[in-house]
Amino acid sequence: MFSFGGIAAKLERDRLRAAGVGDHQNSVKYLGQDFDTLKQQCLESGTLFEDPLFPAVPSVLGFKELGPNSGKTRGVRWKRPSEIVDDPQFIVGGATRTDICQGALGDCWLLAAIGSLTLNEELLHRVVPHGQSFQEDYAGIFHFQIWQFGEWVDVVIDDRLPTKDGELVFVHSAECQEFWSALLEKAYAKLNGSYEALSGGSTTEGFEDFTGGVAEMYDLKRPPRNLSKIICKALERGSLLGCSIDITSAFDMEAVTFKKLVKGHAYSVTGFKGVEYRGRQEELIRVRNPWGQVEWTGAWSDSSSEWNEVDPDQKDELQLKMEDGEFWMSFRDFMREFSRLEICNLTPDALTAEEKKKWHTTLFEGSWRRGSTAGGCRNHPATFWINPQFKIKLLEEDDDPDDNELACSFLVALMQKHRRKERHAGGDMHTIGFAVYEAQGCQSVHLKKDFFLRNQSQARSETFINLREVSNHIRLPPGEYIIVPSTFEPNKEADFILRVVSMCEKLSVIYLQKKIGLLIPLNFYKQLILFSPLLQDMEISVFELRTILNRVIARHKDLKTDGFSMDSCRNMVNLMDGEWLWPASDLDKSGTMSSYEMRLALESTGFKLDNKLHQVIVARYADESMGVDFDNFVCCLVKLETMFRFFRGLDPEGSGSAVMNLGEVRKLRLFF
Repeated sequence: MFSFGGIAAKLERDRLRAAGVGDHQNSVKYLGQDFDTLKQQCLESGTLFEDPLFPAVPSVLGFKELGPNSGKTRGVRWKRPSEIVDDPQFIVGGATRTDICQGALGDCWLLAAIGSLTLNEELLHRVVPHGQSFQEDYAGIFHFQIWQFGEWVDVVIDDRLPTKDGELVFVHSAECQEFWSALLEKAYAKLNGSYEALSGGSTTEGFEDFTGGVAEMYDLKRPPRNLSKIICKALERGSLLGCSIDITSAFDMEAVTFKKLVKGHAYSVTGFKGVEYRGRQEELIRVRNPWGQVEWTGAWSDSSSEWNEVDPDQKDELQLKMEDGEFWMSFRDFMREFSRLEICNLTPDALTAEEKKKWHTTLFEGSWRRGSTAGGCRNHPATFWINPQFKIKLLEEDDDPDDNELACSFLVALMQKHRRKERHAGGDMHTIGFAVYEAQGCQSVHLKKDFFLRNQSQARSETFINLREVSNHIRLPPGEYIIVPSTFEPNKEADFILRVVSMCEKLSVIYLQKKIGLLIPLNFYKQLILFSPLLQDMEISVFELRTILNRVIARHKDLKTDGFSMDSCRNMVNLMDGEWLWPASDLDKSGTMSSYEMRLALESTGFKLDNKLHQVIVARYADESMGVDFDNFVCCLVKLETMFRFFRGLDPEGSGSAVMNLGEVRKLRLFF
């Protein structure tokens, strides 16, 4: 067994992670830009930083509605804060929720997340590093740290911001001299390719990118019985919360209800409090509109009569302010008016537990590739099995006071990567989900189609949905299980990360990646028969063919040759290889193999290949419809055999790895 192909990149990534690169204390320098070095260069040269990787040009605004030819961008001018106001400040009087007012961009989901972030100063300054200002050592350069798919990245920007008629086009602060929120939005836009790429999304996306936490979503039409307790504990622990009202059509987007709530709009939840009202406890929840205006006008709104019957000291404690985008409402009204609640667990903690418990997180990277590992959901049984598979071992039970059944609790979170960056090319979020199967006694190998035809899933994501991430809390008895993440339809390409979070210290997760190898069955060469028209009823093996041909060649003294090699003879045998293999592998009798039929056919010949190598083969030999014709199949077999033989020559001890010089690498690449 051995592995190669992309191994150098993986080893380097593993080496960096082992050294702590990607942790918040040692974040990755995004696009290779080092903040301290660039700032020092600007200070020494007396120039203000101009970012060459996110320049002040129309294309960074957007690609469609905010594209260079859009009327919405006409008149936009890029200005530094000192060109907008006389005395710009990075932060005025501490970062607060009123520092975030939405502009002409539909990124309320992001701003709701930033607004919640201001409730936790420690978290805020992980994202917004200390010591940045427009006065001391000002060089027109700023930086922010954002979590991206398992690692923290440090994003450098210049402070040129898009303006129109002298005012900021996008996010701005209620304090006109304050610019930290506008600069953070720009850093996030750089990370995703443009400002327009931020339009539309889920608050959980922003929550996770500012904390590295794991998010959950609650349907308020089917809430857990202890939701108020969950919300209180989340707020106490500094978790970030958001809420929204679902829309039923595009006409509902940002439609304002009779009581001034905005449909399809992301709000942040900032507080929960019980007050004495008419001799009973009334549960109130505080919600903020990132617009900085347009507030709930029902019971417990800023000017409602209910406040007249609340103790003045308690009323002052609740910091009631008029028309600042933030408002109180009863928890009953909240449950009736809003559709969903999003909570980002920071550590993450068990929000339903009575005491804090440490969670353990395992993160895996994977990919779906057309014709190779993108098998679609369980509705496609012919290809579902080719999806990546992860084996999880639940070895101990945990007690849930609300459940009499002893079981193991864990959270599965599946996140697709880099989809916002694909928007400029017409891409968007795929519809994704996952299923969990019991696999007690199964070997740690990639399971085949028959297993999934015989077994039902034990758990799954609640739905397949076109969000960046889907997650679900799962409780199952101790044992071994297989998690299969997938897109809804086959052949949808994307990279993803899978996080499994549990309070169980003995939880084990492994990626069922097939190791590469060549297993030669005893009858392998017997099956590779050359049916020669000259030998009628006779048959000849590769070894016999080589012996015969070399005897013939030896008689021709005028030929300069060392004789036929095994590889040459095997090529001849492979010309008729299809007489044996092709009919059995072409399952649908179409005359061509699909990419997954080819995968089975290669295995039947003895080739054990991992997903990465299957992806290379599909890219090289399959046509646009993922079909492989006879000629390409035979060619693939020949080259695989040559490649394996070449590698065995470099690894005579059979250790499974080999050191190659540049020339040998080039030879290996020639095989494909």
